[in-house]
Amino acid sequence: MSNRQTLPYGSWPSPITASRLVEGAAGVGEIRADGDDVWWNEQRPGEGGRYQLVRWSSGGNRHDLFPVWDPTGEGPNWNARTSVMEYGGGAWGVRDGVVVFANWGDQRLYRVGSSGRDEPVAISPAPSVPRGFRWSEPTWLGDDWLICVRESHEPDVVASHGEAMNELVAIPLDGSAVDDPSRVRVLASGPDFVHSPAIATSVDGPARLAWIQWDHPRMPWDGTELVLADIVRDETGVPAGLSNERIVAGGPTESIVQPGFLADGTLVFCTDRTGWWNPWRLRSEGEVEPVIEGGGIDGEIGGALWVGGLRWWTEIEPNHLVVSLTRDGADTLAVIDPDGRLRELETSFSEIGQVVAGGNEKIHDVLVVAGTPIDEAAPYGIEVLEPGGDWPTAALQQLRPDRDLGMGSEWFSKPHHITFDSAGGRQAHGLFYEPTNPEVQAPHDALPPLVVMIHGGPTSAARNRLELGKQFWTSRGFAVVDVNYGGSTGYGRPFRDLLQGTWGIVDVEDAVAAAEHLAEEGLVDGDQLAIRGGSAGGYTTLAALCFHHAFKAGASHYGVADLSALAAETHKFESRYLDGLVGPYPEATHTYDERSPIGHTDGFSAPLIVFQGSEDEVVPPAQAEMIVEALAAKQIPHAYLLFEGEQHGFRKAENIVRALEAELWFYGRVFGFTPADPIEPVDGAVGL
Repeated sequence: MSNRQTLPYGSWPSPITASRLVEGAAGVGEIRADGDDVWWNEQRPGEGGRYQLVRWSSGGNRHDLFPVWDPTGEGPNWNARTSVMEYGGGAWGVRDGVVVFANWGDQRLYRVGSSGRDEPVAISPAPSVPRGFRWSEPTWLGDDWLICVRESHEPDVVASHGEAMNELVAIPLDGSAVDDPSRVRVLASGPDFVHSPAIATSVDGPARLAWIQWDHPRMPWDGTELVLADIVRDETGVPAGLSNERIVAGGPTESIVQPGFLADGTLVFCTDRTGWWNPWRLRSEGEVEPVIEGGGIDGEIGGALWVGGLRWWTEIEPNHLVVSLTRDGADTLAVIDPDGRLRELETSFSEIGQVVAGGNEKIHDVLVVAGTPIDEAAPYGIEVLEPGGDWPTAALQQLRPDRDLGMGSEWFSKPHHITFDSAGGRQAHGLFYEPTNPEVQAPHDALPPLVVMIHGGPTSAARNRLELGKQFWTSRGFAVVDVNYGGSTGYGRPFRDLLQGTWGIVDVEDAVAAAEHLAEEGLVDGDQLAIRGGSAGGYTTLAALCFHHAFKAGASHYGVADLSALAAETHKFESRYLDGLVGPYPEATHTYDERSPIGHTDGFSAPLIVFQGSEDEVVPPAQAEMIVEALAAKQIPHAYLLFEGEQHGFRKAENIVRALEAELWFYGRVFGFTPADPIEPVDGAVGL
């Protein structure tokens, strides 16, 4: 007989508080090796959301590169974060004890020694307007030059091109370009976007440069070209341009990501030409061929290029690759042998965010950022044992200890991958989490409320790792389903292309189908269905509430309300994204109007809470305010929280806490339960 307390779903007390989500939190992003040191970046909500760089030495010691955060804002508060393509990534690099990073405040490039004892020194010239030059993907060319992506927002550039300009440039490491901007040499310009530079040096010829490029209206997961060229230097050794430039793979309907060179100079890249991102290589005679025997594997080795710095493969021995492989909503590691055999490594990982070669000292063969259903993402060093044997194994070394959550794994709901039928004979997928609390049980015959989570993008995917933001709900008695609707990554290109021309239809239908499937299976209460999402997920949330009536409540986090306004106002990277998702703008204005929740507010009937950042340049606050005004006009219960100083996605600890607690309070008011947490009501809430 259970001695657990019996309480209604939603009112369960839980140690997984909103504050615990951010206390000591440090989301690990990219990881790199430098000799026998390992580096990674940590995004820290408790430090205003800044990105700190951390060095791990072979003795196991960890050192922060930047000084302690000054909450008064009077200190320099260095922050290794770039706003290239708005979403950033690839903001830093390290080699031979020298760190180069883009600083968030002014977006300039800086150089600093690995000890952090010296003040960082600017190496990029000052722009004419604040943040006029933005930098990413610093890649060493020899000892004294870097190849970088430079995004210019200088007024004369924007005036002549109608938008920012993205180029590949060479910049000297010594800082001489600060006083002489002509020292910054443009190497590749013309395409709307250039990205992911990779360099192969040679003792008997010029260094080779590979990169990917694409033009509007394509997004990088639609189609990119892979370009290869030789770097030309003048008589003083200064990079002067490129020669022998040619496109070697890719095109309008082939997405290529992560070009890179093996030790023998072979160019390897991930392409989805077979319907799945897989590694291919360029042969010396100019032909390309798959790295994996049999033409490839039905699984993703690669992904959507939302940010810089992404890595899905690396070489650990001559022609031995370690890769991350995504199938059925989860990631694994695998080894690809020189003969093309792919063999999975047995680990507990369910999500792998980085795969990078270990340092020159070979303390580790490979470095990853990875998580499991009961472990938050962390940096790991891995030794691959007997990579030529029948079954390679992995010896793991976690380089940063887990933060002390003050609870055991029995509090964590572990996801089940589900596949369910949707409209039009399609199938969609998701990760389903059951309510889990070792100290509480629900009344007999009661079913839990369901929170349907919609990931952003929309070309993205549900995250399969421990995230306290999900456990916050499950430990209070909610079921959660994180939906991988048509258009999500991880299930091959045909599934990803289901959203072409159908955003606001396929994603919404799949979200509704997920909720109805779980209700029909008797796993959730069909009368207590909520939907929530941020950014593109916020749009799907609004559209589901506007055009369907399956959900009884919703939460939009910086969600899109007016597609035409988004097409007209958003930043360069996504300025033509909707051409594929909805239709060419403004030619397809009628379709935009048909699918915009703001034009169909008569369809709203369920209570809604709206969260927004005041400095969001991706989805401006006006989008949220239009919806709130419409809800008020219809006298629909609603609440609205605007967070000053936040951009697209909340990074400050106090705002993350307030948003989550307010959403729980809101569901309690709608579904008729009292949260165990003491929560301040939302000022100005209407009808609640």
